[in-house]
Amino acid sequence: MKRVLSGMQASGKLHIGNLVGALANWVKLQDSGDYDCHYFVADWHALTTGYAHPDDIKASTEDILLNFLAAGLDPDKCTIFLQSKVLQHAELHLMLSMITPLGWLERVPSYKEKKENLDDRDLSMYGFLGYPVLQSADILIYKADYVPVGIDQVPHLEITREIARRFNHLYGEVFPEPDALLTDFPKLPGTDGRKMSKSYDNAVYLSDDPNAAEQKIRTMMTDPARQRRTDKGDPTKCPVFDLHKVFSTEQERAWATEGCITAGIGCIDCKKVLIAHVMELMEPIWEKRENLKKNPDLLKHAVDKGVAKATETCEETMLDVRKHMGF
Repeated sequence: MKRVLSGMQASGKLHIGNLVGALANWVKLQDSGDYDCHYFVADWHALTTGYAHPDDIKASTEDILLNFLAAGLDPDKCTIFLQSKVLQHAELHLMLSMITPLGWLERVPSYKEKKENLDDRDLSMYGFLGYPVLQSADILIYKADYVPVGIDQVPHLEITREIARRFNHLYGEVFPEPDALLTDFPKLPGTDGRKMSKSYDNAVYLSDDPNAAEQKIRTMMTDPARQRRTDKGDPTKCPVFDLHKVFSTEQERAWATEGCITAGIGCIDCKKVLIAHVMELMEPIWEKRENLKKNPDLLKHAVDKGVAKATETCEETMLDVRKHMGF
């Protein structure tokens, strides 16, 4: 089977955007039986921006692993592991860092973007500049065939392909060039109308209880033109309608559109339909989360099993890397 690899950075709690944008797709790939799937929590990566708060990274790591299993990842069908528990990632990162030109790192789109958006932190660090090398090591050490990404993330994968080509040119063929497994990653708006993000704290989290999740959607920003119940609105200017596009049926979207532009329904009426769909999606996840909290050995067993398998795979790759590099 072709190998798939993907990870989530331990930089905060997972939200429903992470669920419908990535995690649900991971479960589908796992359940298809067509791929050898490897999924991990990138806790070392979280240090690139959160190095001053390691306790937050630990808490995020535990929460993400919990959500992996609660959302349907199965340790009998895929490999679930923690980046920092597989030390070969760091060894390959070191070796790849020796051959990666500085200019390649400086042109990565997210480098300047993050420096501008996270202006409350000092990111003038070697680790932050070099995080694409660690990301490349994460992928290449498994000789992954595919990395699930949205179309806007394809340029980020290209540097991994470039590093693989450079290594193979210098030392001989070791790494296949991973391809993007293009998937539809909907960008969900947050409660304030901006992109749903852990950084903005405008998200409905998988760890929220039902009351908190419902309250966040009830108070979510809508079309500013609808100040009163009788004001007519425009669904294209309403963040709530963007959530309807992901969670609601075509018939419900038509109802919401008509009701909004004619003021036939109020914003709370519109939100109630959305809330019902989110609750339906989240209820089995909440139930599994509670069961896992009561049985922590289930989570530990899943991670230990994944780490053992990942370590074996990575050591095979590193034997090949060391041989080709003369170590």
